[in-house]
Amino acid sequence: MHRPIQLAKINSSRRTSPITWPNDNKAIRTRFPALIAGLFPVVSILMRRIAFPLLLLGAALVLVQPCAGQSETWSETGSLITARDRHTATLLPNGKVLAAGGQGDASTELYDPASGSWTATGRLATRRYDHTATLLPNGKVLVAAGFNLSGWLASAELYDPATGTWTATDRLATARSNHTATLLPNGKVLVTGGTNSCFCALASAELYDPAAGSWTATGSLATARDHHTATLLPDGKVLVAGGYGGDGAYLASAELYDPATGTWTATGSLAAARLSHTATLLPNDKVLVAGGAKGNRYLASAELYDSASGTWTRTSSLATARGDHTATLLPGGEVLAAGGYNFASGALSSAELYISDGGGGIPCEDLLSFEARCKSSGSGHKLQARVTLTDTSHSGEQVTITVDGNPTPVTINGDRAQLSINNPAPGEHTIELTDPAGCFPPSTPSCD
Repeated sequence: MHRPIQLAKINSSRRTSPITWPNDNKAIRTRFPALIAGLFPVVSILMRRIAFPLLLLGAALVLVQPCAGQSETWSETGSLITARDRHTATLLPNGKVLAAGGQGDASTELYDPASGSWTATGRLATRRYDHTATLLPNGKVLVAAGFNLSGWLASAELYDPATGTWTATDRLATARSNHTATLLPNGKVLVTGGTNSCFCALASAELYDPAAGSWTATGSLATARDHHTATLLPDGKVLVAGGYGGDGAYLASAELYDPATGTWTATGSLAAARLSHTATLLPNDKVLVAGGAKGNRYLASAELYDSASGTWTRTSSLATARGDHTATLLPGGEVLAAGGYNFASGALSSAELYISDGGGGIPCEDLLSFEARCKSSGSGHKLQARVTLTDTSHSGEQVTITVDGNPTPVTINGDRAQLSINNPAPGEHTIELTDPAGCFPPSTPSCD
């Protein structure tokens, strides 16, 4: 069960998210047809200023900390060794993050969350940007295609975290950039669409087999497209939505890829054509598409795809129209939309959360009551809180109870979760149920 989902801009005292990005007054971003992006070498030097809008990620980075019961805030962390944009960032099995490539650069580096610092690792054999990077089941990272001053690329490389080195692997049949790459349940990687020196969108699709180290053709998209999204659905199919079809064709169409047959079938179209949007699989198995651009307009609208019915429905719009942003599913079930670009503001530092009233896996309607004892006269006393659910279906899951701003995960046992704190300081304390959030008014519970 899921409560109606709504969009919340992170601007209240409980959810503040000022993101600090480096100023880039030199980056003049206006949207030109894809044809211009292909006129290299001269125009390609200017691509960072005139190609599709992007969020320039310089040397300063910020981290979001979505801890249960705490306001989501951003704080600075270690700077990249090399400023880069239109690169990729991949979470490795060891918890580190691999940043690879970017405009004019073949360097790669690793971020260590434990120390908050970056260290250099092996260089790509080929400089590239607008490529894809996919973590494979064997722990290696596949970087495929992209663009550099020589033109569109068909080459692909594998990064081995154990040695910190890159090795060449089989080339794609078709050079491309601004494509998608999706890891399938069978361990293969599906690459779709994109654009190349044809000055057009591509319909072709290819499969990379890590075991054989080779690419093979698979069924082509019904509609050629670039700057689209591709989302792996729970049933193993891949949903491709929106994008740019060339010649001014902004796409609303969507297609489903079936790995079992290697074929595409049409599914319901988006209500609004868009490119440079995001697509995120939600805990309820629906796909949230948000923002993007169409023509000379950036979009704030958002839609939900229901794979059971193959249809899209509108949902709450972003507070700020944006494209070329990121959307990340957080552990609590919220989606964080961050950064991006629009014509009114240029590069954006704002962030927003798409949330359900239940904040994630436990919907509010499954909660029966929240009670607490929040006054203490000193030694020997306890603070107590109890959450009672309607049944035992969530036994073993966790809720978060926050006491005076300090969150504590509490495991549900049967139909209830209880927290006791011994010997608290004398006085009245603030006790809140913060995950799932918003299920009870702030005045609940009353102190006794």
